[in-house]
Amino acid sequence: MRRLVTLLAENHPGVLTRVAGLFARRGFNIESVAVGVSEVPGLSRMTIGVEGDEATVEQVTKQLNKLIPVLKVVDLDPQEAVTRELALIKVNAEPSRRAQILQIVEIFRARVVDVGPRTLVVEISGTGDKVEALLAMMREFGIKEVVRTGAVALERGHRLMRQERVEEEVS
Repeated sequence: MRRLVTLLAENHPGVLTRVAGLFARRGFNIESVAVGVSEVPGLSRMTIGVEGDEATVEQVTKQLNKLIPVLKVVDLDPQEAVTRELALIKVNAEPSRRAQILQIVEIFRARVVDVGPRTLVVEISGTGDKVEALLAMMREFGIKEVVRTGAVALERGHRLMRQERVEEEVS
């Protein structure tokens, strides 16, 4: 089962290496990772896709909490989180088939971001299932390249990693 763990950590060189090293030492696999600055100055938010059962995810969470630059770790409940992925898909698009591709792109609420003589680059964002479904449809035309961000996620509503909670823990 794939779960998402999100964490806030100090935005310093080497922090991602330390997190990845923890996974490697413990024999845990990182399915995906997305990292960027957060709403708190000096902190980055990481969203890590972990494949494993409840015990594995619990162990990952405990180990991440022990890392010095990590301030907050949350195992996201899929029902309590908003999750999105971004993908760019370069697909064969012979002129005679472009209308068909554009119709599928519209159905998925994706968009064409580049047009070449024989290819289109399609951008899609949404759940992993939505991205997978569009990829399945595009295979008929011939996918040349795909790049995906991995999942990013936030807890819904009041269950946010609020700045005040993090600032309390930092002080």
